[in-house]
Amino acid sequence: MAALQSAPKRINLAFQGGGSHGAFTWGVADRLLGEPRVEIEGICGASAGAMNASVLASGFAAGGRAGARAALAAFWRQIGEAGNRSPIQPSWLDQWLGTNRMDYSPTFLAFDMVSRLFSPYELNPANVNPLRDVVAANIDFGAVRGLSDLKVFVCATNVRTGKIKVFENKDLCIEAVLASACLPFMFQTVWYEGEPYWDGGYMGNPALYPLIYNCKSQDVVLVQINPLTREEVPRTARDILDRVNEISFNSSLMREMRAVHFVSSLVAAGRLPADEFRDMYVHIVEGGAPLNGLGASTKLNATTSFLTHLFEMGVAAADAWLEANYDALGQRSSVDVASIFL
Repeated sequence: MAALQSAPKRINLAFQGGGSHGAFTWGVADRLLGEPRVEIEGICGASAGAMNASVLASGFAAGGRAGARAALAAFWRQIGEAGNRSPIQPSWLDQWLGTNRMDYSPTFLAFDMVSRLFSPYELNPANVNPLRDVVAANIDFGAVRGLSDLKVFVCATNVRTGKIKVFENKDLCIEAVLASACLPFMFQTVWYEGEPYWDGGYMGNPALYPLIYNCKSQDVVLVQINPLTREEVPRTARDILDRVNEISFNSSLMREMRAVHFVSSLVAAGRLPADEFRDMYVHIVEGGAPLNGLGASTKLNATTSFLTHLFEMGVAAADAWLEANYDALGQRSSVDVASIFL
């Protein structure tokens, strides 16, 4: 008699933001959606992570796992087509060096300098946002709002109060996703119900508490595309600014991870009742040195070839993570939270 197939393990996903590096998350999501041994209960995302989460949910509502994978592929294909036409491209020297960076691209350098001197209100008074059309074409927000078997949480930062705003399924709309991806040096502030919002990464990249409070699964899988640690101390002005951005965008995540570790320690020691406080199991899928070494300028490289490269990196990373850590799901964290985040 054939052995009975065990039920899939339920997990929650946390998607970080990071510009075009979100294509790495696409690869991770594609591999997990194709894995019958796991089932996704909830997703929380910020910026590019919010777009991945919303596109995935829209596709899932239309056609289950296969629909989600197809929707993500269509979304990133459209991003790549737009990126191929963008004036911000790697120069011939960048291409020759094979770094995928745009450190020698005249258009990137000009954009980088001008965006530090003038605001989007001065540079783009008509408030043209090319992401709006791509998001509108690839996400059925009505379907996502009506979705009951996949919970979606999108993070944005309230400009006025400095507090995090988490949009749930019932709240999701194009303004919510654009607010989550609103870098204030690139885009004008996004307004939702009379409140101004910027990129969600400032206050939650992404937030974990919506998954902890609203989902039954104890397993949170963080798809990390912003490195926590860099061995080299930055020396150039651009490298210093890039590292400042990395630290600030990771700060809220580190605080939440400390809180998760603290509560889990108290539960394990019997100082908190286990029936009221759950032990959370933390897992991380990350690209390691190849992803961390790409450089900040590559986050604006949206060419099809680079996005495909990131996608393949994500698939490989998720495959390796499943191979090494599947048995830990539902049992324990597969990373040492204390050593990484404390």
